[in-house]
Amino acid sequence: MRRLQQSFHVFDEAAAVHLGLNRTDLRCLDLILAGGPMPAGELTAAARLSPAATTSVIDRLERAGYVTRGRDVANRRRVLVTATEAARTAEREVYGPVGEAGRAALRNYDAAQLALISDFLEAARHVQEEQTARLKGEA
Repeated sequence: MRRLQQSFHVFDEAAAVHLGLNRTDLRCLDLILAGGPMPAGELTAAARLSPAATTSVIDRLERAGYVTRGRDVANRRRVLVTATEAARTAEREVYGPVGEAGRAALRNYDAAQLALISDFLEAARHVQEEQTARLKGEA
């Protein structure tokens, strides 16, 4: 498990460098891509950053062409951060081949084996969440 986690971290680092970002900026961009247009305050909470740090991240992502800022039409006081088409293209470029390779690897297994793999991955995810909560003092 540790080696698998390390491989994910190494990949994320390479992805960030490839996109001209740091790991925090990549994590925030991933949150925006996954969540759709997002108020800056929600990004602050989701990324567990200070408001000032979030502003700096958004500034860098905006300069890189990966996000735009705009007023929420429903609440003009709120700023929405939206991923650009360049961000979506970068997401496909970086993560598309990973998905394709993963699907190709899974074709080597039958339905029963895939069910077992899925069960294991779900259990591993729960372990990670529990251990994260433990370290944060939330358990």
